[in-house]
Amino acid sequence: MMREWWRDAVIYQIYPRSFQDSTGDGVGDLNGITQRLPYVASLGVDCIWLSPIFTSPQADMGYDVSDYTDIDPLFGTLADFDRMLATAHELGLKVITDQVLSHTSDKHPWFVESRKDRTNPKADWYVWADPLEDGSPPTNWHSHFGGPAWEFDAMRGQYYLHNFLSQQPDLNFHNPDVVAAILDTARFWLDRGLDGFRLDTVNYYFHDKKLRSNPPAKRAGPQVMATDLYGMQDNIHNKNQPENLAFLEQLRSLCDQYTDIMMVGEVGDMGQRSIDLMAQYTAGNGRLHMAYSFAMLGPDFSPEHFRRCIEGFQKGAPDGQPSWSFSNHDVPRHVTRWAKHAVSEDAIARLSCAMLMSFEGTIGVYQGEELGQTETVMEYHELTDLQAIRFWPGIKGRDGCRTPMVWDSTAPNAGFTTGTPWLPVKGPQVAHAVDLAEASNDGILQFYRDTIGFRKTHPCMTQGKTAWIKLPDPLLAFTRSVDDRHLTCVFNLSAEPVVLHVAGSGTLTGPQNATLDADTLTLPGNGFAFIDHADKLKLKV
Repeated sequence: MMREWWRDAVIYQIYPRSFQDSTGDGVGDLNGITQRLPYVASLGVDCIWLSPIFTSPQADMGYDVSDYTDIDPLFGTLADFDRMLATAHELGLKVITDQVLSHTSDKHPWFVESRKDRTNPKADWYVWADPLEDGSPPTNWHSHFGGPAWEFDAMRGQYYLHNFLSQQPDLNFHNPDVVAAILDTARFWLDRGLDGFRLDTVNYYFHDKKLRSNPPAKRAGPQVMATDLYGMQDNIHNKNQPENLAFLEQLRSLCDQYTDIMMVGEVGDMGQRSIDLMAQYTAGNGRLHMAYSFAMLGPDFSPEHFRRCIEGFQKGAPDGQPSWSFSNHDVPRHVTRWAKHAVSEDAIARLSCAMLMSFEGTIGVYQGEELGQTETVMEYHELTDLQAIRFWPGIKGRDGCRTPMVWDSTAPNAGFTTGTPWLPVKGPQVAHAVDLAEASNDGILQFYRDTIGFRKTHPCMTQGKTAWIKLPDPLLAFTRSVDDRHLTCVFNLSAEPVVLHVAGSGTLTGPQNATLDADTLTLPGNGFAFIDHADKLKLKV
């Protein structure tokens, strides 16, 4: 049986608003993406993932969908989408899109009808509940955007559930008509030739039908008022319900009617719970093809953390498929996030690329990551992210990682738009422009191309199983093996050089910045090495 394309794929995430504007309105669009697809293909990636492009009032930048089967005019038309999809396929790129199924916009016709009264055909398509006797919300659940996860609607005299903005009411997946309608929207895009879905908030589809309140979160040490109220609860009743699995099996069954389709679900949790859910949601052959985790998208940068994430998944779902990323559109860029561990921005960009590309599973790269792009420092008056505006300055928000791609350092707005960009293009970001990167034979962009190429051509990187090597901090090391071929991967997660003793015969290969002299491996600060060997190799400090 032929190995599925997504098994060791590198997926490139495009944030359409910020990739390329073709009209001069300051917002990226589908035709702009089509224009830049040759560049994406030149990286050696296998697939592009598009953040939402569907019809939306844009209260949450497209994650509030008002029509699941059409393109928002901000990004173009269905014809533009078809042209982009055809171009991608011609270049050998698969295409998946964000599917935001747990909730819609409050402007969606389904919700407009549902809120009219308690007896209309879609009255039970959303999560409605009566107030408690004192008028307060039905449960203590919090929204991710602050305040209760319930909004009172005077038209119905009831509260509706919203895990995110109040403009994003949650669908009632306990209603089979809702499930059928959602499956129809997925079928629409599969029939159009889409290669799969990135399922947003995949563990939020079902809520506790008994509407039980959440207990407080368990925290070590003194409790302090959190900026994020959501994190003050153990969110066991508003997400991660067992019914999620049955729905995913229905969606998988639909996808299996087509050829080479892949579903990757975003597990919206942190820490060990995220790893446990990844294992549960990918177990067997009837659920998600793989799970996308936030486990590596935080500040933790230690060998123990990375090993715990990967090993935890290996133990929990030995036949499952993980998807690992260091950056995306919701978190600060990792070059900035991990700066305190770095010799320099370039050093941490190279180290993180080498690490990520060596991990077993599917890999995600966020646009600009291949340029060593840094987080944009935002001022309050520049913000568009409602979460940041509400919680400023306690939460800086997501605008800093969403600023436009920088293509041409000599052009206005770095070639992103001829108009006024929706988010600012600033000097520190322009310094990483594609034209400057292309002019360098040994820069970050070329390093990404080389490392992706190494991952795709070395059999241990594509199919090798991972065996961990016990070394003290700050070293992360493991061997990936297939048949009688072995590749030992060693990473120095500190800014200080480290020397290791090597017992056995091996050869440095692929991208590396270490030296192997007889039995001594020297790693500079943020250094890394790939050692090819046939027999056993032992490392010790």
